[in-house]
Amino acid sequence: MTGSSQPGSEQRSATLRGNILTPQGWISGILHFDGRINAIDGMPVDPEDNSDPYILPGFIDLHVHGGGGKDIMDGGDAVDVIAAIHAQHGTTSMLATTMTSPLSDLEQALEACGHACRTRRAGTARVLGVHLEGPYINPGKLGAQPDFAHAATLQEVARLSVLAPIKLITVAPEMEGHLEVVRMLSESGMRVQIGHTLGSYEDGVQALQHGASGFTHLFNAMTGFQARAPGMVGAALAHARYSELIPDLLHVHSGAIKAALRAIPRLYCVTDSTAATGMPDGDYMLGRQHVHKCMGGVRLADGTLAGSTLTMDQALRNLVGLGLDLADASHRVSTYAADHLGLPERGRLVHGCHADLVVLDRQLNLTAVYVEGEQIGHREV
Repeated sequence: MTGSSQPGSEQRSATLRGNILTPQGWISGILHFDGRINAIDGMPVDPEDNSDPYILPGFIDLHVHGGGGKDIMDGGDAVDVIAAIHAQHGTTSMLATTMTSPLSDLEQALEACGHACRTRRAGTARVLGVHLEGPYINPGKLGAQPDFAHAATLQEVARLSVLAPIKLITVAPEMEGHLEVVRMLSESGMRVQIGHTLGSYEDGVQALQHGASGFTHLFNAMTGFQARAPGMVGAALAHARYSELIPDLLHVHSGAIKAALRAIPRLYCVTDSTAATGMPDGDYMLGRQHVHKCMGGVRLADGTLAGSTLTMDQALRNLVGLGLDLADASHRVSTYAADHLGLPERGRLVHGCHADLVVLDRQLNLTAVYVEGEQIGHREV
């Protein structure tokens, strides 16, 4: 197998051999690529019939707050450090995710994100845009978000959009005026998710009818399911086509994950990762919040879960551990997220798509990662 060149330079042709996951199923053969996939040669196969490595679409994470000791809200080069840490774990594209903050903090963070979106630094995941998680959330359901929530206005969203492409925005639909905002933003092409909400089942249904596309970290920071009050979780389980979920096995019980998998056709996984990702136990920042990492989790001083240290390769392994076959798990850490954002050239291994690839051994450990044809910090196979 040959390597590939840095982003922005002419890339050499390269090949990978193994069990290749295509939209039509598994193929045993050779994948040819430079910055994009040029061809896939081979024959259909059951990958359990051989010992070859698995070649999957690169992971796509639509909810990334931090990693490597850095937080998106830090501004400056933090987003590049974060994108490099996650690329080493197979994330080939991502949304930089903000915290609820004063407008000046958001502007600083989005200015840095805008630069990263325009120019991908070597060794990093592609930053597709921003997931604005707040400040348009319910102040009574902040979770680990700082207390700077307020109602959305189209003017404020437009002001922030000038600095960086906002691809996804989390909104509490029950707040006054928000249903109309959901409708207007959705009609503009922005994906609007329901989250950090005290809304009822009926509020969720109305938001979906106004164009909301899904739910932010399903089960967390929203009204739960009860028999006579199905809440926002009930609206998601009954009506959602897309929803994100954090499969670190801390945020959501495995039984609840299985229920959501049966109910929501294109449930996809995110990390909700923080600055503590890839770092030792200790104290870190999440926006303006002080958080502590220990025992595999990240919490506020009162014990509230505050994001995670999950990486997408571990998310894949967790899904397989829950009983999903590898192809299904791959869709939920890659393809469905791409589909949610309307990105047909990512999240699938097809001629002409970006050469965003991960190679895994038979124990589902990463052995190679490629972002748009560039190899990221793993041995050649």
